[in-house]
Amino acid sequence: MIDLHMHSTCSDGQDTPEKLVELAVASGIDVMALTDHDTINGIERACNAAEKLGIDFIPGIEIGSSGGKELHILGYGVSYKDKGLIDFYDENRVHRIARRDRFIELLNKAGVPVTIEDICRVNNGKSTGRPHIARTIVSMGYADSVDEAFKRYLQTPEFYSLDRPKPRFDKSIEMINNAGGIAVLAHPYTLKLDKYDFTILLKKLISAGLSGIECYYSRHTVEQTVYYRDIANEYGLIFTCGSDYHGLDVKPDILPGRGCNNSLLNAGVPEKEIIERLKDKIK
Repeated sequence: MIDLHMHSTCSDGQDTPEKLVELAVASGIDVMALTDHDTINGIERACNAAEKLGIDFIPGIEIGSSGGKELHILGYGVSYKDKGLIDFYDENRVHRIARRDRFIELLNKAGVPVTIEDICRVNNGKSTGRPHIARTIVSMGYADSVDEAFKRYLQTPEFYSLDRPKPRFDKSIEMINNAGGIAVLAHPYTLKLDKYDFTILLKKLISAGLSGIECYYSRHTVEQTVYYRDIANEYGLIFTCGSDYHGLDVKPDILPGRGCNNSLLNAGVPEKEIIERLKDKIK
């Protein structure tokens, strides 16, 4: 079993990098990647844990990018010592903190008296991401689940207007390539594009240096998986597979390696082909 899209506490996941590796091993995963949002801070820790437990580990990142709605670029094989990605994280962290403070102001105006201290207490010191805020809202009794907290408080027009600055997709791909990695389009269904517009965007991404598409994803339908794999083959791209696991408190229906309601187990994922082609590209 493989899972090339997982998140730890270094971004908005529930588990530490070490715990995430333990969960992967316990789940029967043979090859895993840590792809935290906009940071490589957890890679060295996860790599060390993977060596101890004997699981094949691929260092990664997921960069939120401008140029399309919910456009995220996965990077595989990146170096955790890369200065470009380290500088990007440092700059991005400032924007995330500023956005978090504005989120808190909006919640207070909406009658939810959350504070930074509350968020840190609930999230083991973490406080910058919307999932951290959502978990705090639940703990305070203002929502019954993280999903409800998002829908009721964190997915309003006011909150979306506070989106932080993001690099253009070509810059994201350039940072990944310069860090020794390869760039893959994450969960393409979230772009909500028809086939014509998706093809136009894909050609732009390929021109910028894109190497693959995450065809096998937790929430892809069978039809979407087939379409994305067909278009990947058409344009000579590799395809990858990932659950987008964040933790049961964040996405309770997604399990490591298995996806949403066992969607990845039932998708006939060509695991050997994926890993061989991915590693060949990384080399």
